[in-house]
Amino acid sequence: MKSNLVLVIIVATIFGIGVKGCHCKIVQFIFGDSLSDVGNNKYLSKSLAQASLPWYGIDLGNGLPNGRFSNGRTVADIIGDNMGLPRPPAFLDPSLTEDVILENGVNYASGGGGILNETGSYFIQRFSLYKQIELFQGTQELIRSKIGNDEADKFFKGARYVVALGSNDFINNYLMPVYSDSWTYNDETFMNYLIGTLQEQLKLLHNLGARQLMVFGLGPMGCIPLQRVLSSSGNCQDKTNKLALSFNKATSKLVDNLGKQLPNSSYRFGDAYDVVNDVISNPNKHGFQNADSPCCSFGSIRPALTCIPASKLCKDRSKYVFWDEYHPSDSANELIANELIKKFGFRRVDETQAPSSSPAVAPSPDD
Repeated sequence: MKSNLVLVIIVATIFGIGVKGCHCKIVQFIFGDSLSDVGNNKYLSKSLAQASLPWYGIDLGNGLPNGRFSNGRTVADIIGDNMGLPRPPAFLDPSLTEDVILENGVNYASGGGGILNETGSYFIQRFSLYKQIELFQGTQELIRSKIGNDEADKFFKGARYVVALGSNDFINNYLMPVYSDSWTYNDETFMNYLIGTLQEQLKLLHNLGARQLMVFGLGPMGCIPLQRVLSSSGNCQDKTNKLALSFNKATSKLVDNLGKQLPNSSYRFGDAYDVVNDVISNPNKHGFQNADSPCCSFGSIRPALTCIPASKLCKDRSKYVFWDEYHPSDSANELIANELIKKFGFRRVDETQAPSSSPAVAPSPDD
């Protein structure tokens, strides 16, 4: 009998069959940029896209920088909390293990990353979407060796997937003359290149087991403070916003087509443009006082791009739509997330956990 058990273990090891099986939870795998990054870039020592300085993270946890490009939570944090899903840790988090992955999933998002490999290259280090998918493949190998092929297939096919990139492909690539894409393509040919690349990436994720996947579109990226301050009028840049709308239209069509073509897939497009645009266009209606400049800024020197220790903070962070030149505040992220939850009918995957509450807003250092 003992020899038979040894034989079973040997066979299971060779063929990757889990002996104990897996009562796996439903988790998330997130692919994105700085709007979803929860710490990957913190561990990329050469990256210039960093949220590792004060005052990032001031309203979350211990108030220290945690890798999020905000004073608090991301939209993905809030939506996941409301769906009863655990918050996936950063792929590069040193505490990440197979057991942590099985309990919480993984977040591969990277500040400065884009759909295209060349996007954000002047940040030196960042994960493009292709790189994030490559890291996901490595994650799958770890889990297969831990629980076996059959259980791993169930785990990955039962998981939720989020893909939220694209703004850097415009702001930190096509719209900047330092990148060759800006003079190689025109609006139409660049969009075709971008959407064609995204199509291959989404198909690759399906081949890797992604069955329930949400692709989020772009907001009015011409209205972020960085774009406003670079315009002569201080208003939103129409060309940039039109590119976002074109991207959303093309991506929506792509996702719909893939949802029909790919077997057993539930692929959805999340159009957040109108939700974000309403917050920016009508801040007072939503309880905000400022929607055109960052809460964290380096005095009159703009754009400062990121928060730094010498930056000054606005007196009430809950009244500002934008935290820095690029990214929304926790309060704006909460409002956007809640509107998206209603718009898309996101439902909880269980009824055992209550969603996390908004963090208490600490006073500004100067108060």
